[in-house]
Amino acid sequence: MTPFAALKQREARLPQGVVRYRELGTGEPIVLVHGLLVNSYLWADVVEPLAKDFRVIAPDLPLGSHTQPLDPGADLSPKGLAKLISDFLAALDLKGVTLVGNDTGGALCQLTAIHYGERVGRLVLTPCDCYEHFPPAAFVPLLSLGRIPGAIWALGNLMRPRFAQRLPIAYGWLSKKPIDDSVMRSFLRPVQTDRRIRREVATIMLGIHKRDTLEAAAQFGSFDKPVLIAWAPEVHFFKFRSAERLARDFPNARLERIEDSLTFVSVDQPRRLAELIAGFPREPVGAATQSGWTGRRAGPR
Repeated sequence: MTPFAALKQREARLPQGVVRYRELGTGEPIVLVHGLLVNSYLWADVVEPLAKDFRVIAPDLPLGSHTQPLDPGADLSPKGLAKLISDFLAALDLKGVTLVGNDTGGALCQLTAIHYGERVGRLVLTPCDCYEHFPPAAFVPLLSLGRIPGAIWALGNLMRPRFAQRLPIAYGWLSKKPIDDSVMRSFLRPVQTDRRIRREVATIMLGIHKRDTLEAAAQFGSFDKPVLIAWAPEVHFFKFRSAERLARDFPNARLERIEDSLTFVSVDQPRRLAELIAGFPREPVGAATQSGWTGRRAGPR
């Protein structure tokens, strides 16, 4: 059992239902937001080093690998999930949060920062959906499975074998390092065993659309809080040019490269990611535009 797995799971009661989470450490809050069909175990290797100086909170959001379904009628649209993140921050009475997002969770963090950003002090985006890439083109056929009865159950069970999990259309192009078997089981078991979770996943899949990320992107200029773009240039689905674009469009942003990694930078390069996140809240406000590369350049995009 990893130190993260040994942490007692807590529960936050939100208007939408119960969200379970783990936390470690004290100090300024850092909240780690995962993507679709993974859970807080995605962050296991970065929680402990960050918790030396911060209060680190990793929720199991209702994105398919959670074990507690939301209440009936909960809004599972992208904006609804962003509101849920905001309500989670409020339930824990968190302020000045460093909000960290990956994959689908990065898109939700963008929506949270733009539409419900009162409790967000800083934003960290690792490889994630953004702009017109919500979802990335390679995953459009996968998300359409939400329309087919029984398809999500079949998909979850088809990924039981290890070789199937490492296929590009599954988890194979998301991390260079193999993910621990027990962690993979935690990712997949909810959709394999719980009809309520499968219904939520189907609703989420059918609600994902680029209109939400493009609408948020049109307002990036109004978000003047510090933003760190920590991106892996080798990522298959979220190209580095998207990271450069994000760094240009946020007025107080800095771009950092994470080498030798795919989308799941917390799996492939946890030490590098933890160092970047830990250093970010210590920087004075405005540091991104005073030093470092902001991604801005002259001339048209």
